[in-house]
Amino acid sequence: MSTKNLWDQIKNSLKLKNSNNALVQMWFEPTNIISIDEDAGGSRFKLSVPSELHKYWITQNLLDSIFLEISAIYGKPFQIEFVVEEVSPKSSSATTESTILNLEQENINLNSSYSQHIPAKKNKDSLNYDYTFSTFVVGRNNEFAHAASFSISENPGGNNYNPLFICGPTGMGKTHLLNAVGNQIKEKCPHFRVNYLSAERFLNECISGIRRQEMDKFRKKFRQDCDVLLMDDIQFLGRGEAVQEEFFHTLNDFFEKKHQVVVASDRMPKDINGLEERIRTRLEWGLIADIQMPDIETRVAILKYKAERKKLNINQEVINYIARISKRSIRELEGNLNKVKMFSELQGLNITLDLAKKVLATHDDTTAMTISEIQKLVADHFKVKVSDLKSKSRTKQLVIARQTAMYLIKKHLDKSLVDIGRAFGGKDHSTVINALKRIDSQLTTNSDLKSDIKELETRIHNITGL
Repeated sequence: MSTKNLWDQIKNSLKLKNSNNALVQMWFEPTNIISIDEDAGGSRFKLSVPSELHKYWITQNLLDSIFLEISAIYGKPFQIEFVVEEVSPKSSSATTESTILNLEQENINLNSSYSQHIPAKKNKDSLNYDYTFSTFVVGRNNEFAHAASFSISENPGGNNYNPLFICGPTGMGKTHLLNAVGNQIKEKCPHFRVNYLSAERFLNECISGIRRQEMDKFRKKFRQDCDVLLMDDIQFLGRGEAVQEEFFHTLNDFFEKKHQVVVASDRMPKDINGLEERIRTRLEWGLIADIQMPDIETRVAILKYKAERKKLNINQEVINYIARISKRSIRELEGNLNKVKMFSELQGLNITLDLAKKVLATHDDTTAMTISEIQKLVADHFKVKVSDLKSKSRTKQLVIARQTAMYLIKKHLDKSLVDIGRAFGGKDHSTVINALKRIDSQLTTNSDLKSDIKELETRIHNITGL
């Protein structure tokens, strides 16, 4: 099958599945394939788009779907690269007008994390050139993880930080640090063979090796031809036993050779479902460094840095506003900045506080969290479901979690007893009163509960900035 026919098949399949979505039709239709290139990292689909705006929208909203369509037809490991091939001024102007109209009417979410999956510039090790230690903004939330990562990059394998396990919620900079380690090592020791990949890709390549009876080739790639292994989203390894077997022996091989391993996950080793105990203990063997949501001061610093790199003329008032309402992740933070930048450029307006408030109106509720957000935080912390908090179950673990959530909601949101009871499946106000009194009394005697609430309040502070 020719390259063009392959792309036409992929393109038609995706458009057919989104036949009622005018936005997908509008943005994806002008996309064409330039070539499928082969390099050390596998195949690279080079796709053309008519503008930076098309590239941005597709990477933000459609990249996962494109990946799935290509994977269903193309049986080899691949990456995607978008190349902007400018269209004529007339058609560009028409696209811009249509874009403004659709952005306003459809309230497109430009804060998706899809663009993080395929960085613009990669080298043969699949490392992102832009993710270096010099471009990483250090704050109280990530200084330990940054210091540990930098130390490893200066002396890979020759320290007690093997493996280094970087843990934190989605969008907090874990991928940036992994790439920074790889880029720093390649700069200092060009002969080192660095392999950066996601656990999902490791899983897919392992399955492919088993199916094609090419496991010798797979093992050679990850054990003999690699000095530094950087693996992202390692929580995905819990999906398959055969893959875990290979990963276990790969880890052992690296440790025996004193080669460096750095992994990242959105949860601690003990919280990865389906992960074998022998792998869990080896991941806990080295050093665990966690990253939390940056506080308001660090968010401001990140925005200033991003604005300078984008050459944006943006005042402190606007910076403070975006930092205050962007509470979920660094990706959301940069996404909101990009959204303001895009509207400013498309409409020919200066970036002012009024413009930022108009563009980000859906984010500008309050700096406080909602009842449901605190319920989710508590449920995640105590490893229960939010629905369980609202149930009538009286198991010890659930009672503690439920009472803790009520306590935090009352303290940080100052909701009425009736509102709190209603949020927990219609509990009456006396139940809420008893919960608040019980937590208050136990805080002076129960050190574990005190520690739990302190950790939860830190996370609330990191999100709200208050």
